[in-house]
Amino acid sequence: MKLLTGNDLPTGDVIWWTGSGWSRHIAEAADVGSEGEALGKLEEAARRVNGPYVIEATATPQGPRPAHIKDRVRALGPTVRMDLTLAPESSPQVVL
Repeated sequence: MKLLTGNDLPTGDVIWWTGSGWSRHIAEAADVGSEGEALGKLEEAARRVNGPYVIEATATPQGPRPAHIKDRVRALGPTVRMDLTLAPESSPQVVL
């Protein structure tokens, strides 16, 4: 099974090709087969996705499971709690 993934242009969120559009949920991802690379180029040219690429995955009862750990982490969502990050106004000023 091959999946097409990338990042949403406005938000940077990880997104997955569903067969008819993009979703933030890997459970909705569709097998792109041998058409993935071409589809990724078309979607990137249309400015609907940033940095699309095809990954290997396995179908499971819970939905697709990426073969590589990097993409499994991407599928689970952000690994940084937003409530623990520095707000821009509290960031130290760097003087060069």
